[in-house]
Amino acid sequence: MRRPAAVIALATAALATLVVPAQARQPAAHAPQDEKQAVAVGYGGAVASVDLDASRSGVEVLRHGGNAVDAAVATAATLGVTEPYVSAIGGGGYFTYYDARTHKVSTFDGRETGPAKMTKDFFIDPKTGKPLSFNDAVTSGLSVGVPGTLATWDSALRRFGSRRLGDLLQPAIKVAKNGFTVDQEFVDQTTVNQDRFKDIVPTRELFLPGGKPPAVGSTFRNPDLAATYEQIAKKGLGWFYGGELGKEIATTVQHPPVDPNATRDVRPGVVRSSDLARYKVVPRDPTHVDYRGLDVYGMAPSSSGGSTVGEALNIMKQFKLSDPVEALQVYLEASKLAYADRGAYVGDPAYENVPLKTLLSDRFARSRACLIKPGQALTAPVAPGDLKGEGCTTPSGTGQQLPYEGPQTTHLVATDKWGNVVSYTLTIEQFGGSALTVPHRGFLLNNEMTDFNFTSSTPAGYPDPNLPAAGKRPRSSMAPTIVLKNGRPLLAVGSPGGSTIITTVLQILLNRIDLGMTLPQAVEAPRATQRNTAQTAAEQAFIDKYGAALKAKGQDFVLFPGPPAGVIGSAAGLEFLGGGKVEAVAEKVRRHGGSALVAVPAR
Repeated sequence: MRRPAAVIALATAALATLVVPAQARQPAAHAPQDEKQAVAVGYGGAVASVDLDASRSGVEVLRHGGNAVDAAVATAATLGVTEPYVSAIGGGGYFTYYDARTHKVSTFDGRETGPAKMTKDFFIDPKTGKPLSFNDAVTSGLSVGVPGTLATWDSALRRFGSRRLGDLLQPAIKVAKNGFTVDQEFVDQTTVNQDRFKDIVPTRELFLPGGKPPAVGSTFRNPDLAATYEQIAKKGLGWFYGGELGKEIATTVQHPPVDPNATRDVRPGVVRSSDLARYKVVPRDPTHVDYRGLDVYGMAPSSSGGSTVGEALNIMKQFKLSDPVEALQVYLEASKLAYADRGAYVGDPAYENVPLKTLLSDRFARSRACLIKPGQALTAPVAPGDLKGEGCTTPSGTGQQLPYEGPQTTHLVATDKWGNVVSYTLTIEQFGGSALTVPHRGFLLNNEMTDFNFTSSTPAGYPDPNLPAAGKRPRSSMAPTIVLKNGRPLLAVGSPGGSTIITTVLQILLNRIDLGMTLPQAVEAPRATQRNTAQTAAEQAFIDKYGAALKAKGQDFVLFPGPPAGVIGSAAGLEFLGGGKVEAVAEKVRRHGGSALVAVPAR
């Protein structure tokens, strides 16, 4: 019998629908307009990251019908190829998502965890009874935590994605096989690590071809990582979390592949395959504060990003901030106070009683804001606030010194034609992580365990919430942020930079919301970071522009030491302009510039 034409048409349409995901495996050549640019405006979705190849991977997924989560995963996987020193699958991160259908914000805690054999004295040298130096701890198996990045991708895709992980790894596999053009940023990051890398055999073989960093303009290929991604696509997460690759990761940590002729003492770690098999991503309720009528959502502990950004904003909103110098004075003082509370109260909530509700309350913000005097800076480090205080209470006791936190991370943002939004920060801690490459697998392992405090650093009378423990997640400053206006997305922003992430996000929000800058202007503006330290670290352009006026108000500035020296953060953001139009923004100059792309550029 002849089938009616309508039935044939429906069957044809269904077949076409079935092949769409397969098409995502082989994205078309990038569009002519997909060149490196700091700002892009258009429709149909957008991606911004620190790298052009990664942003291209994400935007091609959007053009093939993928959603924001799909695009974010494809972008992150490609960053694992082109930004291997900060965003490898040997690390972890925090994923913030706005769902356009439900108008709700969700977050995933994909932070690395301490291995089962970790103790609070993990970084104490048994020979001396004193903490190891950071340099001795970082380039070792001791610094490696159980990775969470791959599990984060899987969790986000299962909950909100529309594509298989295996499909979304294909653009990154292509880049890893064909190679990418080495730029000055890649050379700089390699050079910083050259002394460490040369002592670890697989790391040297991969990242120091011929015994030195690759040249600018050369092509860098990573066939081992391409093969690893292919195996993940074929075998699934079990191969990594407790399977064959998990065993190889554990072996690398327990028996670091050190050059026999190296004099460096690379201490073994204690990560086991069973630690990887037990790893879980934790879905968390986001932090939320109201700022000038906008809803600001962020990442709850184990990250301190959402709580510290939120507390500082609550303090800042007690003031009218229209004059730039007055606004910056309040921003620096609010940051100082919020960092004092961060250090005393914020850690992994599975292990610590984090008073998150109090820290984000307007009552507590008022008790802190009243300490700020417009013409006089507080002497840092200031003491933590009294959680039970009413009115204006002057805290007693002394403050704490800023604990070390590696300043290298990466951030990306993505949105799609339906209005879903991702703000995602991921890392292996510092440039090059632990310096340990899993042999023949093409990726570095993190050094996130050095984000724990080696010994208690809180003021007297305050238990340290960030000491090592088995299964515990070290405190982070990653702050992937989404801002809603009347329940709809207005901004998405984040940055790398260790403990400077919080102040970078804060300053961008201040610039955009209070000082009336456009988002590109807010990202490009010179930065300063006050983290409850005696001096405020700043970029030279900030010191040149505002230093004299703020010094008159009691601020003391020093050039940000880096790395890279004099450069704070490398932000990426989105602003939603209405009518489906979106503006994607990356850095224009910092870290040699980022990449913003849209699916369909506006005319």
